[in-house]
Amino acid sequence: MSKISFTDLNLNSSLLNALGDLGFDTPTAIQQHAFAPVMSGKDVVGIAQTGTGKTIAFLLPLLRNLKYSKQMTPRILILVPTRELVVQIIEALEQLTKYLSVQSVGVYGGTNINTQKLLVLVKHDIIVGTPGRTRDLILSGALRVKDIKHLVIDEVDEMLDLGFRVQLENLLDLLPEKRQNLMFSATMTPEVDKLLNVFFKDPLKVQVAASGTPLENIDQSFYKAPNFLSKTALLQHIMVDDDWKKALVFIDSKKMADQLYDRLEPDLGEKIGIIHSNKSQNYRLNRVRDFESGVHRILIATSIISRGIDISNITHVINFDIPENPEDYMHRIGRTGRAEAKGIAISFVSDKEKYSWDQIEKLMDVQVKEIQVTEDVIFTDELIEAEKPTVRFKPIGKERSIKTSQGAFHEKKAKNRKVNLAHERRLAYKEKRRKNRGRRGKKK
Repeated sequence: MSKISFTDLNLNSSLLNALGDLGFDTPTAIQQHAFAPVMSGKDVVGIAQTGTGKTIAFLLPLLRNLKYSKQMTPRILILVPTRELVVQIIEALEQLTKYLSVQSVGVYGGTNINTQKLLVLVKHDIIVGTPGRTRDLILSGALRVKDIKHLVIDEVDEMLDLGFRVQLENLLDLLPEKRQNLMFSATMTPEVDKLLNVFFKDPLKVQVAASGTPLENIDQSFYKAPNFLSKTALLQHIMVDDDWKKALVFIDSKKMADQLYDRLEPDLGEKIGIIHSNKSQNYRLNRVRDFESGVHRILIATSIISRGIDISNITHVINFDIPENPEDYMHRIGRTGRAEAKGIAISFVSDKEKYSWDQIEKLMDVQVKEIQVTEDVIFTDELIEAEKPTVRFKPIGKERSIKTSQGAFHEKKAKNRKVNLAHERRLAYKEKRRKNRGRRGKKK
C-alpha cells in the first residue's frame, strides 16, 4: 500500500481539522492499514511497534463511525493497563474531538471510587479505564454498559503480564455479546492468542512489522558494566553530551531507582525526575508533565511504565538494567525514534545480565554494537546492599536449652492447670465412704 495522506481516508472535516491543528498530515503504517478494517465493523487485531501511533489508529475510525446521540450511556469502551495511559488517551480524545460533540471520561484505581461513580453517571460516549476499576464501577451499578458497541483493549500483552487476565475475562463477560472487539499490541504472545480464541470472532489481523522487530531509526549500542555503582559512574560520564535533551532511564527496582536518583539529583537538580508505582498518582502525572515540557531532562523509571507514558521527542532510552523478558526491551526502546525522528538506545550489561542480553539480540536477530568504556570512567567491585547475595540458612531443628528444660512432665503453672471438678468430687465421696466404713467396723 502506497503512502497516503489523512485527506485520502474517509474522514470528515471535523477530524481533518483536528489533525491539522495537531500538525498531522500523513498517517503512520498502522494508522493507514488499520483504518478500513476497523471501519468495517469486524473484530480486528493490530500489531505494531510501540511508538508507531496505535492510539490514533483505533481512535480515528471509531470516531468517524460514531454518530451523535442523546443517550446517556457509553457506546465505546477502551481498556488500558495503566493510569498514565488512561490520562493520555483521554488527552488524545480531547484533541481529536475538538470539533465534535463527543464526551469521554477516564477511570482508574488509586483514586476515590465514589468520585468516579459521579463522573460516569453524567452523559458520556466513550469510557477509558483500567480493568479493575472499570469492573468495580460496572458491578456497583454506576457504569451501565448495555449500549457498548465497540471494545478496544490496548497494550493487551502488557495487561496480561501485569496479572489482569482474570479481571479482564470477568469484565468481558459483563459486556453485551454483540459488539466489535479491537485489540492493539506491540507483540503477540500465547496468552494473547488464548484471549483471542475465546472472545474474538474471526478477527482480521493487521500487522505492519514482525513481532519483536526494532524500529529501524533507533541507533542501538551497549556497554559492559559490572554493577550498580559502576553503571552510575558510566551514566554520569555519558550524559554530559548536549544531545541528551530528553532521556528516559529504565531501572528494574523501585529501591534502586530511588538510590540512583539520590546520587544524581545533587548535581542535576530539577533536570532529573523519577517515577515508579510507589509514588502517588499526582506525583507521577506531574513528573510526566515536567518531562514532556522539558523541565526534566532525564526521567528515571521502572519497567512498569515502559508503555504507560506517551511522550514525544525522547532522544535517548537508557537501559540501566537489562530486562529478563526480551520483549520488555522492545517496549522500552520504542519510546524513542518515533515517527520520522531518530532515536538512541543505550544499554548497560553486567555479567549476570549476559544471558538476558543474548536473548534480546536473538529476538531481534541483530547483533548490537558494543562501545568500549574509556579509562576516565572508574569502575568498582563494591556492591550496594541491594546487590549483595542473601544467604539464608534453614535451621535443621529447634535448639532446646538444657538449663531451662523441665523435662517431658514438668508441672504446669497454676493459671494453666485444668481441674476436673466432677472427678475431684467423686474422689472426695469415695474417700468419705471409705472412712465411714472404717468407723462402722470399730463400733461392732
